[in-house]
Amino acid sequence: MTDSTAKSRPRAGEGAPAARPGGPPAAGKGPGPSLPARIWLWFAIALLVNFFATRLLFPPADAPLVVPYTLFKEEVAKRNVQAIYSRGESLTGRFAAPVTFPPPEPAGAAPSAEAKKADRVLPRRGPPRTASTFETTLPAFVGPELETFLIDHGVEISAEPIEEGSSLWTLLLFGFGPALLLIGAYVWMFRRAQAGGGLGAGGLLGIGKSRARRYDEEGGDKVTFDDVAGIDEAEAELVEIVEFLRDPPKFTRLGGTAPKGVLLVGSPGTGKTLLAKAVAGEAGVPFFSMSASEFVEMIVGVGAARVRDLFKQAREHAPAIIFIDELDAIGRARGQMAIGASSEQEQTLNQILTEMDGFSSREGIIVLAATNQPDVLDKALLRPGRFDRRVVVNLPDKAGREAILRVHTRKVPLGADASLAQIAASTPGFSGADLKNLVNEAALLAARRAQDDVRAGDFTDALEKIVLGPARPILLSPADRERIAYHEGGHAILGLVVPGADPVHRVTIVPRGQALGVTYQRPESDRYNYPEGYLRARIIGMLGGRAAEEVVYGTKTTGAENDIEQATALARMMVTRWGMSERIGMVQLAPRDNPFLGGTGGFAGAKPFSERTAEAIDAEVGRIIGESHEEAKRLLTEHRKALDALVEALLARETLDEREILEVTGLPPAPPLDTAIAAVTGGRR
Repeated sequence: MTDSTAKSRPRAGEGAPAARPGGPPAAGKGPGPSLPARIWLWFAIALLVNFFATRLLFPPADAPLVVPYTLFKEEVAKRNVQAIYSRGESLTGRFAAPVTFPPPEPAGAAPSAEAKKADRVLPRRGPPRTASTFETTLPAFVGPELETFLIDHGVEISAEPIEEGSSLWTLLLFGFGPALLLIGAYVWMFRRAQAGGGLGAGGLLGIGKSRARRYDEEGGDKVTFDDVAGIDEAEAELVEIVEFLRDPPKFTRLGGTAPKGVLLVGSPGTGKTLLAKAVAGEAGVPFFSMSASEFVEMIVGVGAARVRDLFKQAREHAPAIIFIDELDAIGRARGQMAIGASSEQEQTLNQILTEMDGFSSREGIIVLAATNQPDVLDKALLRPGRFDRRVVVNLPDKAGREAILRVHTRKVPLGADASLAQIAASTPGFSGADLKNLVNEAALLAARRAQDDVRAGDFTDALEKIVLGPARPILLSPADRERIAYHEGGHAILGLVVPGADPVHRVTIVPRGQALGVTYQRPESDRYNYPEGYLRARIIGMLGGRAAEEVVYGTKTTGAENDIEQATALARMMVTRWGMSERIGMVQLAPRDNPFLGGTGGFAGAKPFSERTAEAIDAEVGRIIGESHEEAKRLLTEHRKALDALVEALLARETLDEREILEVTGLPPAPPLDTAIAAVTGGRR
């Protein structure tokens, strides 16, 4: 496997903000909104309905048991009546032991003839019920003998009503509680709506409130341009924004206005969010940060409510900066149909467009946004007057990487042999976040090894762990180790003899990640333009492992899978994207890729070329790979002694660095591509 790769200003919040005509009244001042009179009438009706419905549908369990007069006299005769209270014809009392009435029928017994006759004459009395209190009606013919009968059987004739029913608190709780809860909820939502919170998803439970995090000079995490390095071009573009926020009259005196919005575009980890924080830190203004995905929820309308609240907070603390990260989450181009989440996303986008049109840059509010997919953003969002500027945050070059490493190693004790310049040269294509992770991994390795400082070897091992993966302690047979050594040795030898090849930095047969061995090559400097000779040199180097196996063993294994994949992808781009095929010509036949995320998105519809052209593309790709493969076998056969010496050293030491590789093979580094072309031209003369 192969890899290449100041002026003081008042603090925010001091002084009262100027009143704006037509705005909502200040919170806590003046009487709150009142309900219409007819609403209170409906509330009273609801309370009465609640009370009577509760008494009807859920009668209290301890209500008096209505019994016949004859049953009452029977219970008195049994001395089961403790006390009574009489008022007119109504008589209430309390049993000594609970009584069940009507008496239940025995299980499985047929009704008696008397019972059937009673059912036809008298109304049914309902299901049996047991109670300790009772109520009955005295017949008109009752005489004074009843009083004697009661006294003789020990019944107390009370002058006060018998305690019955539930307590007052229970009556109020069940009779009015549910209605009062509903009325309270209605009043709360009414006041929220009148105060601007809305009765919909935006105001209910506060989910329409902005979740933006505020960073400013009072927060203790102030970031300035001293904490940003390696992206000087983007930093220079934003200095003017800082100057405007510090001293607006300097620019407005001649009629100029600051841009309303600045779009930061770059690969992940390049420092877009850090750069936005640095702008706010340098200007000394509040910084409201929120990810675009935090606007969107399942409930339609929440995102728009949060956008309104975010801009409202910014206006209250102006001058201020609003930062929206991953803008493409809500800023994608709108389609013809909006269903479900798309509808919510479009409503949120429409609200952002409205808010950015609704304020003037003279208010001191500037919107910064970051994305790594600028091609998918809605055109209305990118027009002048909204996001006026686009600042591209590129991956840092060698000098930029060294500056970033200097920032991240401020608190890291470095060993005498640790050179930030060499580390920067070894990490082409690394972003600021990658370099921060590299420094952290190196520091952890040094701490694990009980060292007092971080040395060059720690950075090298950390780089291998990040790029190649952690070492895998698997047991390989001697034959497998030798074959892997020849495979990696083939890559390394071609990296020394192919003109224009990147220098071989490290070779190892220690399994790492998914690979059984690794050859790590790095360019001497950052490359931005690739000549055809360099690309062919890379393909030849990629195929060196398979070529070495064929030269030495005459057979093939599965170990070249990743090499073949990389070589095929590079050859196809040469043919379809860069016009490096005489047969195909300078025709763009590859789908457009994202320069910030990498990879291709594929064709939106059908392929824009015929099957005949596709066959020609495949033939040209096969031709380039075939020629490179034959060249790799020729060079390895020519340098077989150097290959055998390198394999012997790898089997003994497992890992070799650049200096050791040159010593073992006795070969010089690969000649530059221009020198090799000149030598070939001179020889042909």
